[in-house]
Amino acid sequence: MNEKEELLLLSCLKRIAPGTKLRTGIEYILQGKTGGLIVIGDSEEVLKLVNGGFYIGCNFSPAKFYELAKMDGAIILSTDAKRILYANTHLFPNPEILTTETGTRHRTAERVAKQTRTLVISISQKRDVITIYIDNIKYMLEEPRLVLSKANQALQTLEKFKHGLDHLTFNLTLRELEDIVTLFDVVSVLQRSVIVQKTEKEVRKYIYELGVDGRLLKMQVEELMTNVVDESIKIIKDYINPESNLKSTEVRRKIRKLSSDVLLDQNYLAEILGYKVDGDLREFSVNAKGFRIISESRRLPLTVVENLVDKFDSLKNILDAGVDELSEVPGMGKMRAKSLHDRLKKFSEYYLYNELHNSNSEGIAQRFKL
Repeated sequence: MNEKEELLLLSCLKRIAPGTKLRTGIEYILQGKTGGLIVIGDSEEVLKLVNGGFYIGCNFSPAKFYELAKMDGAIILSTDAKRILYANTHLFPNPEILTTETGTRHRTAERVAKQTRTLVISISQKRDVITIYIDNIKYMLEEPRLVLSKANQALQTLEKFKHGLDHLTFNLTLRELEDIVTLFDVVSVLQRSVIVQKTEKEVRKYIYELGVDGRLLKMQVEELMTNVVDESIKIIKDYINPESNLKSTEVRRKIRKLSSDVLLDQNYLAEILGYKVDGDLREFSVNAKGFRIISESRRLPLTVVENLVDKFDSLKNILDAGVDELSEVPGMGKMRAKSLHDRLKKFSEYYLYNELHNSNSEGIAQRFKL
């Protein structure tokens, strides 16, 4: 499933999550063991497939929805699912559309979804299974308790990966301050960051499927993911090969689209950043431009940060610069220059002190957050 399909599925799960009126109506149908076929959409393409039945045209309510589902035909809802338009209708999609289903209801649902690219829900009468179809996507909903169990396992995995990312990022910061960064350090952080973001997508899918029951999980995930995407963007901007003329947005897009197998190839990641290295990445030194460290130590407008990078070219030169040199940068001025100079000095001291005493990095980001 590509990124576009993942986003489409997440939006569908959100619409029928526990706590919504639509999901309550679906649960009524499950409990009543009547089965059902629901199309959420009233486009011209959908209505062309509708035959028979009768027009309802009333506001949606779970009770009305359940009563209408007792009849054999399909139910057509408005695109926003706020109105029940038709009931007891027969749907006639193109029979030449391929389907992997066997039952009549599910075959019709899959074909309608593929032909109209509309959300279609099929509720099995005998198996108590809810299946959603949209475009070429098929997804079977599970019981909330099973989803919650999987979500907790995925959250534990996310916490483990995030801990590893924090460790790698902390080491990268130390090496940047000492000016001993290698391409291996950079690629390792980006690699782990993408793994964390992919894992977060899995957890997010469960959260949407849980609806109101996933509120606590959502809060935990949001806390874990704080600054993860933002930091990865700044690292990309810091280490794009200046001779490659690559754009950070394009590099990020390519990295995000990598499959799990390709993501393990660190040399390929380095190539995306604009470096062609045949040997060990640990032997290839690189210099940070300073986007990430400057942003962490002192909040400055993006244009000012870019002016700093343009003038000094590297983080090392920025760290070595005096207040007078910093103040010459457009948008800085004496006050900002002195503040940045002092903050960078303290930032360096705390990180290096932390390294010498083999302490972890927790709390440092909070100490320097303005």
